[in-house]
Amino acid sequence: MRPVSVHPFVRFGASAVATAGILLAGLSAPASAVESAAESDQLWINAPYEKNLQIGAETGTPVEVGLYHDNDNFTVTDGRLTVDVSGIARMAEVTWPENCAPTGTTAVCSVAQVPAIGDDYSPQVRLEVRAADTAEAGARGRITYAATATGGPEGTLEAPLDSFETTLTVASGPNLVLNGLAPVEGATPGTVHTVPLSVTNEGHEPAQGFTLGMAASYGLGFDARYAACAYTQTGGAYAPTSHAECAFDQVLQPGDTFTLPEPLRISVADHALRERLDIDVQPAGGATDIDTSDNYGIVAVNAVNTADFAVRGSRVSGAAGETVKASLTFRNKGPGWLGNLGSGDPVALVDFTVPEGVTVTGAPEACQARTLAGGYRPGHLGAPRYVCEMSYWVLENTVRTYSFDLRVDSVVPDAKGRVALQPVITGTGFPHDPEPGNNQGWVTVNPTPTPAA
Repeated sequence: MRPVSVHPFVRFGASAVATAGILLAGLSAPASAVESAAESDQLWINAPYEKNLQIGAETGTPVEVGLYHDNDNFTVTDGRLTVDVSGIARMAEVTWPENCAPTGTTAVCSVAQVPAIGDDYSPQVRLEVRAADTAEAGARGRITYAATATGGPEGTLEAPLDSFETTLTVASGPNLVLNGLAPVEGATPGTVHTVPLSVTNEGHEPAQGFTLGMAASYGLGFDARYAACAYTQTGGAYAPTSHAECAFDQVLQPGDTFTLPEPLRISVADHALRERLDIDVQPAGGATDIDTSDNYGIVAVNAVNTADFAVRGSRVSGAAGETVKASLTFRNKGPGWLGNLGSGDPVALVDFTVPEGVTVTGAPEACQARTLAGGYRPGHLGAPRYVCEMSYWVLENTVRTYSFDLRVDSVVPDAKGRVALQPVITGTGFPHDPEPGNNQGWVTVNPTPTPAA
C-alpha cells in the first residue's frame, strides 16, 4: 500500500533524506522509464492501518477511507469501494454513510470522481464503528477493502488485492488531544510568540500522567522552559533542531484539560524563515491512547524574511591535453536559512553546462550527468551537462562547492559554460530570494587575459 501521508514526529532529518533520495532516483531514471510512468496509472485505497474502539462509548469511532490514483494525466471516475466488515461482526456495530449500499456484512461505496493524489485529497467514505455492548477489552478484528474504477490507460483500474485492511481493537483508556496549534503567519525575526497549547483527555479513562515531546526547527527556540522537560539539540547531516522531552505526573481525568505551568513561548531567530514546531503527547506508563490521530500536531511559523541564494563559476586555463579543475560555488547570503522540512526536496539544483572544447573527467557524486537538453544520460563522466542536487536545508551562511575535472581537448578562447540555480519544481522559482540576478554564473575556460591598464 502506498500511504498518503506519514506521521513524522520530530523526524525532520530521516523523512527528508528519504524523500530526497526518492527524488534523486526519479531524476536519474532513463527517458523510457519516465515515458512509461507517464502512460501508467494505479488505483489505491487509503485506509487507517489500525484503530481502537472505546468500550462503552455512545458514539462510534470514525474510520475514514478513500480512493486515489497516481497519474493526473488520466481522469478516473465511478470508483467502487467494497468494504467487508465480517471480521468485526461479533465485536462491533457499523453505521454506513449515504454513499455506501450495504448487504449483510459487505457494502459497496460509490466514489464518483477519484482524485489523483495531492494536497486536495480527502477521504470519501466515513464509517462509524462502535464497540458492541457485549464486546470485551482486547477483542480484535479486521475490515478489508477492494476497489475498482473507470479510467487509466486500459480503461479500468483495480487496487491491488488483499493489500488493504484496518485492524480494530476493543480497548479502554484515555484519549489525549492537543489543542491550540494554530499557524503563525508574518512572524518578525527577533520576536517571541505564545502558543496556547493545552492537552484534553477526551477518553473514558484517566491518564496517569503523560509525556510531551516538542521539536523546534532551526529558526525557533524555547523561550519558556520547564522543570519537567529535558532540552537537547541535534544536527549533523540533518537540519539543526531543538528538542524538549517533558514528563508530567498530573492525572488527567476524563474531560480534564492541562495547560503548562506558564505559556509556551517560542522565540523567532534573526535567521528564521519557514519554521515548524512539532508536538506529540502520549499517556504515561505504557497506557493505550484510544485515538492516536490527535496526539500529534505542527505549528507552522512563517517569518517575514529572505534568503539570498547566489552561485558563481570560475575561470581556468590549460593547454590541450591538460586537466584543469573548475569550481561551482553556491552561497546563501542570508539573512534567513532555508529547510524543506516537510517535503525533503533539495533547496536548489545547481545546473552546469560544460564549456566547448573540454571533457569532464571527474565530477561530484551529487551531480547527475545529463544530455545537453537536460534529459537522462547513462554514465557519470563525459556528459555535456550536469545537475547537482543540494541538501534539503542550508544555513544562513552556507557555502557549497562542486569541483569538476575538465580535460582540455582543444583550446577554445573564452569558452563559457553556464552555471544556474534551478528550483526542483520547474517554474516555481525562489520566492524567498530577493536578488534573483545572482542565481547565474559562468565557468570560463582559457579566458582572454585582461589588458593591463
